[in-house]
Parts: sequence; C-alpha cells; structure tokens
Amino acid sequence: MGTVKGADQKSVSAKGRISGKLEGFSEEELAAIREHRKEIKLRAGAGAKADNANGESEVLAKIASMSPRDREIAEKIHAIVKEHAPMLTARTWYGMPAYARDGQVICFFQSSDKFKTRYSTLGFSDKAKLDDGAMWPTAFAVSSLTAAEEKKIIDLVRRAIF
Repeated sequence: MGTVKGADQKSVSAKGRISGKLEGFSEEELAAIREHRKEIKLRAGAGAKADNANGESEVLAKIASMSPRDREIAEKIHAIVKEHAPMLTARTWYGMPAYARDGQVICFFQSSDKFKTRYSTLGFSDKAKLDDGAMWPTAFAVSSLTAAEEKKIIDLVRRAIF
C-alpha cells in the first residue's frame, strides 16, 4: 500500500503514521486519528479478556472526561447498551465510546465537544442491522434524553444487533 500523498497534504503511511501537517483536516479530526492509532496499538497485544476489561475502562474514562451535558447522555446510553445488548463489548473508537461485536463496532456516541458541534450523536456502523428499505438513518442527533428518547434508543440498539 505504501504512502498516500496528495497535493494538499504531507503524507500518511500505510501503518497510519502521520508525517507533516495534513491539510484539510481540523485539529479535532487529527486528534481523532491519533486516538484511533493508539487504540489499535493497545488492542494489538491484548487478549480478548484483557481487551474487554481495558475497553470498558477506556469508555468510562472517556465518558467521565465529557462536559456535564454530554456525560449525562453518554452515561445513559452506556447503561442502555449494557442492559439491552450485553453481548456488545465497550471500547473506544476514534476516541469515542463505542460498542462492538466480534471486534466490529455496531454503535458509538460522539459528544458535541468532539468536533465542536451543537449536539451529540448516537451513530451506527454498517454492521448494525437497521436496514429499512432503500434508505434509513444511521446517526441520530441527541441533545437530551427523556424517557421517550431512551425508549427509542433501546429499540434502535435491539434492532441493530438482531
């Protein structure tokens, strides 16, 4: 694969090494890339049991570091996933709390602070089984959680894994 190089960027090696400043990426995006590289390195040597324990710790640490509003939402989503999809393992993904099956991310929480957006997002990967016709949503804006939103999230998480 070698190195990817474009007219407006320095270089990114096949192993993800960043040399120079990548043009077109915000500081937040570059930070997410760096976090993802660290996550890959941490998982490379860990066994499944160690990875699950480390993943849970990493997710809880990420949630604890969020702003109060995002932390409250992330804690509720974490509790929902743990209760209604216990077969998913907690881990970080690009520095975000995520939940995976067999190493594949199914859903994740992106705090509003992550990329300086006005709302947080609950996202689902292509591994989630949310298919509904020819077009369906894979990300949902979350500004607060009432009982009604929690019920919707429970339904989405259940649908995503079955």
